[in-house]
Amino acid sequence: QVQLVESGGGLVQAGGSLRLSCAASGRTFSSYAMGWFRQAPGKEREFVAVINWSGGYTYYADSVKGRFTISRDNAKNTVYLQMNSLKPEDTAVYYCVASSSTERIQTSPDYWGQGTQVTASS
Repeated sequence: QVQLVESGGGLVQAGGSLRLSCAASGRTFSSYAMGWFRQAPGKEREFVAVINWSGGYTYYADSVKGRFTISRDNAKNTVYLQMNSLKPEDTAVYYCVASSSTERIQTSPDYWGQGTQVTASS
């Protein structure tokens, strides 16, 4: 079993930045692909970003390309989402996810965190 705990959410002005963190425990962190989803009010969960076990491969939803950066520090068992140039449309609960491959991150993640609220006000 893998446990994921997100932190770093909050309220920022449009155009501002936040860095989300996700601390993993329970299994070998470095063997998992990691990613982020988000869910805005009234909408389904949406894929945001994924990173492979080594950090050498990343992929982003079109809506966040050029603004968000996913990274990981396996020594710290932590994955990050740096969010710059935030827009009101980015307002959502952000969830950290983990799976055995980057493909599974995008289709059916095996593990989910509890979520952290991000609000970008205009």
